[in-house]
Amino acid sequence: MKKFGWLVWFAVWCGVAGAQSRFVAAVRDAGSGEPLSGAAGVVKGTANGSISDGEGVLVIERVPDGRQTVVFSYMGYEALERELVFPLAEGDTAVVEMEPAEEEMEEVIVSTTRSTRTIQHLPTRIEFIGAEELEEKANMKPGDIRMLLSESTGIQTLQTSPLSANASVRIQGLDGRYTQILKDGLPLYSGAASGLGLLQIPPLDLKQVEIVKGSSSTLYGGGAIAGLVNLISKTPGATPELSFLLNGTSAGGWDVSSFYSQKFRRTGLTLFAARNSNAAYDAAGNQWSDIPKFERYTVNPRLFVDLGERTTLTAGVNATFENRLGGDMAGLRGKGDGENSYVEGNETRRISTQFTLTHVFSERSKLNLRNSYQYFHRLTTVPGYVFDGTQNATFSEISYSHGAESMEWVAGANVWTDRFAEPAARAVPVRDYRQLTAGVFVQNLARVTERFSLETGLRGDGVVDYGFALLPRLSALFQLNRQWTSRVGGGLGYKTPTLFTEESERIQYRRVLPVSSDDNRLERSYGLHADVNYRTIIREQVSFSLNQLFFYTRLRSPLQLVPLTDGTFQFRNMDGHLDAKGAETNLKIGYADFHLFLGYTFTDARVQTDGAGYQNPLTPKHRLNTVLMYEMEEKWKAGLEAYYTGTQPLGDGTAGEAFWVLGAMVERIWEHFSLYANFENFTDTRQTRFGSIYSGSMTSPVFKDIYAPLDGFVVNIGLKLKL
Repeated sequence: MKKFGWLVWFAVWCGVAGAQSRFVAAVRDAGSGEPLSGAAGVVKGTANGSISDGEGVLVIERVPDGRQTVVFSYMGYEALERELVFPLAEGDTAVVEMEPAEEEMEEVIVSTTRSTRTIQHLPTRIEFIGAEELEEKANMKPGDIRMLLSESTGIQTLQTSPLSANASVRIQGLDGRYTQILKDGLPLYSGAASGLGLLQIPPLDLKQVEIVKGSSSTLYGGGAIAGLVNLISKTPGATPELSFLLNGTSAGGWDVSSFYSQKFRRTGLTLFAARNSNAAYDAAGNQWSDIPKFERYTVNPRLFVDLGERTTLTAGVNATFENRLGGDMAGLRGKGDGENSYVEGNETRRISTQFTLTHVFSERSKLNLRNSYQYFHRLTTVPGYVFDGTQNATFSEISYSHGAESMEWVAGANVWTDRFAEPAARAVPVRDYRQLTAGVFVQNLARVTERFSLETGLRGDGVVDYGFALLPRLSALFQLNRQWTSRVGGGLGYKTPTLFTEESERIQYRRVLPVSSDDNRLERSYGLHADVNYRTIIREQVSFSLNQLFFYTRLRSPLQLVPLTDGTFQFRNMDGHLDAKGAETNLKIGYADFHLFLGYTFTDARVQTDGAGYQNPLTPKHRLNTVLMYEMEEKWKAGLEAYYTGTQPLGDGTAGEAFWVLGAMVERIWEHFSLYANFENFTDTRQTRFGSIYSGSMTSPVFKDIYAPLDGFVVNIGLKLKL
């Protein structure tokens, strides 16, 4: 009986096996007949499917006999269904011709490279943050762009002062002074103005943000060793826009901002205005302010004028005024005494102008004139010390671009001036300086074949008192097919010695000696990067993309702040180098109204000097970003975020704790307004939970490196109006 049962089971199994077939298809472009590698084919109603190989051949095993429907999908093409009766004739290969989608994928135009090509066809690797994501980040932090940048893979916003909350942007393990922050391609946040820059840039008047990692010196000169962040402002659209944002936080913060734009017959106007404030907030209950008390006003009008059919002019003014106080809570409340009076004050005034004139000679060529002026004054006071400095800087450029379908050229020249001055009475030698840099550049973008593009650039900068820097750069784009692309590139960079670094900012520039060409020289670098990008659509509703980046930067003779025996500090070029290498992984999955993003960064930044080596302080080796978003079109948005930062070496030789930061956001959207609530860091992760952030007494504190959040769990609720 038992043998009979096994015989029956074997007969059934053979019958099932015999009722399944093998399906082979050749997937091609309907117009060109080109094989489509990576196309998906799935038997409808099952999970049985396969992906086409490099020759466009797709094989699906074990297809049940009978009438079956096979669904074919490929990114950028219309989905296709084929109804077939199995088994097919032995040896048959089905030919499947797919039509390109009527609506191509959204084309993203970037301005950082000054090319007319879309981001998908540029050899330079550019990360793009669009208007929708900017709005989501503005819900979380409407007063500045710290959160916007810190939640990007490979970017770390590092708080340099526990009292004022100053921060810098680190890209791929390099200090903040090696990152250039631009506004509409103009350097408005450099030198003395960089210390509080991130805290004074609201995101609500931005159209998009473009990030280039690695040396980007051809068009933008020294300072872009780690990369650059280009903030692109909104411009007048076809319809007028008037919007408002009101935001309040559980930590005593208030934000009120407005944006207006309108285009007339030959002119256009945008106007952004904001007031941002916060009460002093002690999250840890240790009598120190974890969020400083501040009040800031910002106004930014811009005018757009058509001077003729071929000539346009853009002019704007940006003004920011802020008072910021942090320190002992009793002192901030006016109740300080001999034991409770340590307060750090920062009063800043920032005024900058932007001017652009563009003349179009033809569809292929145009001339650009650009200029910016920046005035920045900062008064910093701590017990027993005052820093009072004023920076005046200008940037002027003329460039000519000529482009055809297969070749584009950009060439030009620019001049920077930078002057810094302090009042005559001070306890250290004069730190006033004047810097002048003149440069010329040329960039070429060539589409060598349908699948290969090459971008080359060369720049020469003359820095008065510091010498000459020649900066070549090369980037290549390999478009293997619609799903696989790869970018490889590298270049040289340099940085002029500066007084304004993360190290000097931490001590409010107290007892810091000046930099000079007698004691210092240019910091020079070279960098390489390579990435692979894959994207596809699975079963029509599921989108999948993966980007894997590898990077390496060597910085020679980096500037280092060295303590001297008399208690002062001096900047010296290190007898050695810094190597920053690592990898970034970005994974995006979309299904219906859900979007999942996973980002991982591995950074190994190591300093070699005087025959010894050590890890660059405040550079975690491992960071993880995860975001899950749900979006019901024009009705709901909801998101969960989780960010992990691994252990990292600190300046005192100890190591910082690893930590997670979790957040959640929800927004209800109507036609003209929306309500949102954001729950930031709801696990209340704080550095003060890991130990004290200072040593010494409350009257003479010595603060430790800040590597984790201080403000803890904060809820903010807001209202957005669009009229």
